[in-house]
Amino acid sequence: MSDTRLLPTRLNLLRAARRLDRVMKGAGLLRRKREALVVELFKLARSAADARREMDECARDGYRLLLGALSMHGRAGLEAIGWPHREIAVSMESGQVWGVAVARVVNRPPIERTVEARTVAPGSAGPATVGAASRFERLTSLLLDAATREMLIHRLGDALAQTSRQVHTLERRVAPLLRSQVAGVRRTLEEREREEHLRLKHLTHRLQ
Repeated sequence: MSDTRLLPTRLNLLRAARRLDRVMKGAGLLRRKREALVVELFKLARSAADARREMDECARDGYRLLLGALSMHGRAGLEAIGWPHREIAVSMESGQVWGVAVARVVNRPPIERTVEARTVAPGSAGPATVGAASRFERLTSLLLDAATREMLIHRLGDALAQTSRQVHTLERRVAPLLRSQVAGVRRTLEEREREEHLRLKHLTHRLQ
């Protein structure tokens, strides 16, 4: 909105007052949306922090065990133990949270396997190999579970930043300009009314 003066008419005064009212109502709605986004982010923050901590532990333990497995079997040996490779297919659906578009993982196969489900006997693979497989399967499961949450946190953070900018623009720029315009037009109209009143008073005095 440009910083221009309105023509001092009652119609412009009404229009500016209505615009100011709409701006303040819009700012109020955006403030409530911002508060709701903050609450939603705080709900996700604790579970996200716990999941990230567990993922860090899984990755650290998994790579430590993987080094032990590599020293025992070598890369070629581990590739043979890990054959055949598994393909993990997941199903996703789109949705919205507070008007923010997100995607959710709605269906995925179980990632973590029991010892019986693996094709290699633990005795021949060794404890380091079995442990590394278990930790990386757990890490993969955690990553899939966290994908939706992390995307939601990122999208909600962007929406919160955008909403905060909008509130700031309406409350710090648009509303003050409209208030200034309303005050200026009202002041000009009041001055005209006083001048008109004095003019009529002088005219009435002269006619007596």
